[in-house]
Amino acid sequence: MDTFPPVTFLHRLADAASMETLPRFRTTLEVEEKFKPGYRFDPVTLADKEAERVLRELISSEYPEHAILGEEFGETGTGPWKWVIDPVDGTRPFICGIPVWGTLIGLTLEGRSVMGMMSQPFTQERFWADQEAAWAKNVSGTHRMRTRSTTDLPHAILHTNSPERYGEFPEVRFERLRDTVQMTRYGGECYAFAMLAAGQIDLCLELSLQPYDIVALIPIIERAGGVVTGLTGQRPEAGGHVLASANEALHERALRTLTS
Repeated sequence: MDTFPPVTFLHRLADAASMETLPRFRTTLEVEEKFKPGYRFDPVTLADKEAERVLRELISSEYPEHAILGEEFGETGTGPWKWVIDPVDGTRPFICGIPVWGTLIGLTLEGRSVMGMMSQPFTQERFWADQEAAWAKNVSGTHRMRTRSTTDLPHAILHTNSPERYGEFPEVRFERLRDTVQMTRYGGECYAFAMLAAGQIDLCLELSLQPYDIVALIPIIERAGGVVTGLTGQRPEAGGHVLASANEALHERALRTLTS
């Protein structure tokens, strides 16, 4: 296949995942623990596993020539097209009943992220990117997203999921950025990246991401006018330390503050 899947297919995938995640949200869950470097507790639930299973089945039935990388079941297939999926990004808030988790569905072509969807079924919201723009859909309808125009750090809102691990990475000067911006908020998971694309947040900084944590979000942010890179300016598809910013000028200032 040398053409992009239709956006309707992203919505079909999100619908299928929601059938597995939403009925299990705010219920009594059996939580398993898996090993993840740098984390004392890394949970997984049946919602994670079953949502990824149905996503893989649907992708394989429609695009059998595509590779798939998922958080729960690893990588299968080869080729220029690869789906990168996280069935429940934010399993911890999922367990806690806090609706900042989401299903991430990304597609790469020759290693570059080209389409993405973040679905939050409890709030009835979806955020996605096609080849032209980034879009949000909620109970009020569908609209195009634009990032904020903030260019000065003292006027910027910063989000990072948790301050706990920054001590492990002294080369990332988080405190300097935190002390420069207008305010810093925590605990938003993938929802915070969607809010950056929607023009509510200026900066999102995260450590040690995996590809399935970020690939779906890259085109959503970029096509809303934002910038996403690693801390040395490299493409972020491989994960690692990642900074997303509302615009190029703000991004450059934040990177200098974090790394100089």
